Amino acid sequence: MPSNERRFWYIAITAVLLLFFTGASALVHHDFSARQDESRRKIGAIYMTRSNPFYEIIDEEIRTAVENHGDVLISRDPALSVERQTEEVKNLIDEGVSLIFLNPVDWQRMGPALEIAHAAHVPVITIDTNVQDSELVAATVESDNYAAGRSCAEHLLAHADHANILLLKHSEARSAVDRIQGFCDALAGHDGFTIVGEAECQGQLELAMPAAQALLAEHPETTAIMALNDPTALGVMAALQSAGRMGDITVYGVDGVPEIKELIASGHHIITAAQSPRSIGRDAATAAYDILGGNTLDRHIVLPTRLLTSENIGEVDVNAWE
Repeated sequence: MPSNERRFWYIAITAVLLLFFTGASALVHHDFSARQDESRRKIGAIYMTRSNPFYEIIDEEIRTAVENHGDVLISRDPALSVERQTEEVKNLIDEGVSLIFLNPVDWQRMGPALEIAHAAHVPVITIDTNVQDSELVAATVESDNYAAGRSCAEHLLAHADHANILLLKHSEARSAVDRIQGFCDALAGHDGFTIVGEAECQGQLELAMPAAQALLAEHPETTAIMALNDPTALGVMAALQSAGRMGDITVYGVDGVPEIKELIASGHHIITAAQSPRSIGRDAATAAYDILGGNTLDRHIVLPTRLLTSENIGEVDVNAWE
């Protein structure tokens, strides 16, 4: 087997194993803080899922800041369930948290959870994506997701004179909606660039692979695929490997995970708009302590992304998050 193929399958298998083990633990309520002390201030964090390592990095940065302040971070995983996420908000409030970081499962259905926090006078900071009921949120910290999608489309326009495109979507996450919208808006008015199919996959590798396989079977004319995030892009790459089409379809993702960077560096046809989960975590923690300290701040913090391609991948550490 060629070395590039061995590298790809190693990355794909590693990603699947990570997904399995983190997903298996998602049914249990976890307290990820290293030390518990009732005398310290408690802060909560609820992510849409912990199966995506992107959120582990955000949590790591928030935890470092919280513990440096002498406080305790209590992190929860609702496993992509709105109902469970709402219940976790109630539970954390009952535990006496002073503030909650919330990465919403569904940007349009978080109203009840936010109302509960608002009634309890517990501020909420949404991270990585905003919500429909933004008036109930103290602050939002996210990447410029619309620009990330546009940058992917602009790369495609610059490197092809036409394309038949598939979209892999996650309509419950506003960040994903904005990325796909930015991508489509950038393509608008360019003849020869056609969306031929689309499917939902919740941004999950194990859902993206069969979704991509079905779309490729239905649309063999496909020449490019826009994935809403890098776990989805990894699922797409696995589907392309299975179909024997690794060399003739360009894949776009968003995140900048190390596995995708390695694939880019290995010469695969994949591009990613890299976010900085470390910056998201640090900025969210700074916003939290501003709020807890009674200071005013920008309620909507938007961070830039950087498109990583074969041309500039040598400028970054492929083994690390931005």
